[in-house]
Amino acid sequence: MTKHLFTAMATGIALMAAVPAIAQQGGSTVTTATTQGPILSFSVDQEVRSRPDRASIGAGVTNTAPTAVEALRANSVAMEKLVAAAKKRGIKAEDIQTSGINLSPQYDYNNQGNGQPPRFIGYQVSNTVRVTTDEIGKLGELLDALVAAGGTNVDGPYFAMRDPDAMLVPARKAAFDEANAKAADYARLAGYRSAELVSVTEGSAFQGPRPMPFAMDARVANQSAKAVIEPGQVANTLTLSFQYKLVR
Repeated sequence: MTKHLFTAMATGIALMAAVPAIAQQGGSTVTTATTQGPILSFSVDQEVRSRPDRASIGAGVTNTAPTAVEALRANSVAMEKLVAAAKKRGIKAEDIQTSGINLSPQYDYNNQGNGQPPRFIGYQVSNTVRVTTDEIGKLGELLDALVAAGGTNVDGPYFAMRDPDAMLVPARKAAFDEANAKAADYARLAGYRSAELVSVTEGSAFQGPRPMPFAMDARVANQSAKAVIEPGQVANTLTLSFQYKLVR
């Protein structure tokens, strides 16, 4: 291995012959012209954590009736009450979205061990809507209202940021500062005078607190139990992949 070619695998840093930079799908790439010479490649990660300013909750109703038409009709009436409760809490129509409707036959299999065929019970319909709000502090009251209106299948909340990219502005500067310092250090260790930036590719991943789906019994709903919700923090991870040309 010559002085112009080495690999530091432990830190994910590689030095190789210069090649044209290629943009990666799903990220942003900035590229400058390259000339012959060794290229230093590595990635820098920066994580930004912040209190969420947006959340969504899924709430739904399940109904069973002798016929599919009856089950769907009963479910529609129940869902209208659920949607009305959300709007009464100030949720706009565009922030209420149906996320799933399921219609399926139901059977009783208890007598199947005695050689009897399954007994048809009826049809079950489940319908769920997802409600999005920016009023994080009133999330518990919204959940209470949905449950009081008949919602028994609840999942979430899912926390997010209205503008996740804005979180990354300071992270980009920190990543560039770290990359420039690292590139200069590797150039010195490899016997070169400096390192010139050739390309940078950005990728990011948003991570919120994992939601905990749960179902609430109607008897509990009638007691108007107060929901306690803590939003915590959400994380946005920025990954920048750098290429530097080492200069003598």
